[in-house]
Amino acid sequence: MSDREPRRTVKRATRAWRSPALVTVFPVIVVALLAGGLAWRSALHSIDARLEQSLILSLRALETEIDRFRYLPKVTGEDARIQAAIRSPQDAATIDAANRYLQRVTRLAGASHLYLMDAAGQTLAASNWDVAESFVGNNYSFRPYFREAIKTGSGGFYAIGVTTGTPGYFLAARIDLAEGQHGVVVVKVVLDALEQAWADAGQAIAVADADGIVFLSGEPDWRYRPLDPLPPDALERLSAQRTYFGAEVKAAAPLLQGGARWIFDGTGARMRTRDAPFSAEWRMLAAAPVIPAVLGALGWGAGAALAWGLGIGLAKIQRQRQQLVTLRLRQSELLERKVAERTRMLAREIEARRQTEAELRAAQETLIHSEKMAALGRMSAAIVHEVSQPLAAMEATLAAAEISLDRAPERTGARIETARNLIRRMQRTIKHLKSFSRKEGGTLEEVSALSAAQSALELVQPRARAIGIAPTLQAPDAPILVKAGRVRLEMVLVNLLLNALDAVEGRAGAAVTLDLSVRQGMVHLTVADTGPGIAPEDLPRVTEPFFSTKTSSEGLGLGLAISQAILSEFGGELQIETAPGQGTRMTAVLPLLEKAQA
Repeated sequence: MSDREPRRTVKRATRAWRSPALVTVFPVIVVALLAGGLAWRSALHSIDARLEQSLILSLRALETEIDRFRYLPKVTGEDARIQAAIRSPQDAATIDAANRYLQRVTRLAGASHLYLMDAAGQTLAASNWDVAESFVGNNYSFRPYFREAIKTGSGGFYAIGVTTGTPGYFLAARIDLAEGQHGVVVVKVVLDALEQAWADAGQAIAVADADGIVFLSGEPDWRYRPLDPLPPDALERLSAQRTYFGAEVKAAAPLLQGGARWIFDGTGARMRTRDAPFSAEWRMLAAAPVIPAVLGALGWGAGAALAWGLGIGLAKIQRQRQQLVTLRLRQSELLERKVAERTRMLAREIEARRQTEAELRAAQETLIHSEKMAALGRMSAAIVHEVSQPLAAMEATLAAAEISLDRAPERTGARIETARNLIRRMQRTIKHLKSFSRKEGGTLEEVSALSAAQSALELVQPRARAIGIAPTLQAPDAPILVKAGRVRLEMVLVNLLLNALDAVEGRAGAAVTLDLSVRQGMVHLTVADTGPGIAPEDLPRVTEPFFSTKTSSEGLGLGLAISQAILSEFGGELQIETAPGQGTRMTAVLPLLEKAQA
């Protein structure tokens, strides 16, 4: 064969490599592999994210279910009947009382079983004392939760019950008596509802113990199977503790066959695990099949290959992307305009709210002033009498003084002094009325509670004398300061006092008292009367605006409503105590000023 033949073969191979078909197919294969690999990784990431979320939610649900009963054994052990059973395990009446108490607590708490053991592990009393599968008389000292509770004070262990054959989580607490005796109270928590929830949600979730044995799962086939083959010492320990009594753990096939983390229960799956934060020995795992990820990767690879081969499709996609970008830019501009418009609307709403609040405050101040004027109106007849009586007396005194200038000049000075005293009395009354009727700003200041109480009593004295009542004031000697508006606080007390005077008017043995005291850092200004009290059906409405039980009152029906609003502004409240036929106690409660506490 000549040397031309090898050269022709090389040329043919080069032409075949450079052929259009091969140049087109090779990039398609590369793009398909890259797209499939990226899709595969993205799908696995998505699966992992879903599994992590399922683990977090499921762990929280499991922790919540267990925490419902975590303190039940300790709390139960504080009962005198349980402690009596530990002291006197031979007393039948004591044991019977403990049995019935445990039965009632179990029913109320929603637990599976609740039982009491002595220091040797012998069951003394149980919530199922009256059934054939009763725990009473059985010894469970072989259980780890008992040994752990005796040693450290508390213990927890998941196992299949050797008496009932039902699995559950056992929470134990040691009970220490003053006499040195010990007992252990155990609650059994059945987690079937949690497993059923996982099964209903289609979640492949399981919880494994420190040996890797699955004991909780929404997949029944996974239960009591190890993740990996168990060593002989683990099998011996499980047998001695009778952890999974009745379950063939030794013969069960491992879920992770051959140690491959991708082969879960004989099928390809993605698995994630997370340690339980409330138990150092528990691990929760979640698995999901990877077939959807494989199919997704294949689909993405095929799609990428098809996209590479369809150039015209790529151009169209590019145009569509440009249109989409333009549309999004327009949407962004529209969104910005809407945000700006909404901002302006919010600014207008804020300004309107401020104006409304100012109008409401002005209306409230007007109402307060109107109610003060109404209170003065209620006292008008008594005030006229309070002023006219000194005027008449002063006229008579001055007339007598004029006559005595000639007949008994030595008595003229005394009569003039009497007239001056009457003038001072009227000036004092008018001063209180002027102070009470003036409008007060909204600022708060240090106010003496005793001074406000005394001024309020002075204001209602004309009304009180008119109906023949002498209100009394009971107050401590120490100064008592509150943060309030003086005139508004006086108005509250005047309203309460006038209501009390109205209630006792015309009643035999009538009395009205104003008591000032300090209790637990709060100042109590209590107005008590011996009137007929408030009817039960009227009591919830007495602080409503314009509500009044007085048919002939000159008030506006706003006194208690405004008083309650004023006290609330001062950081206090209005308390009402009444009993039909026994009188009423209305108390203005205000915080004691910190300066007064020092």
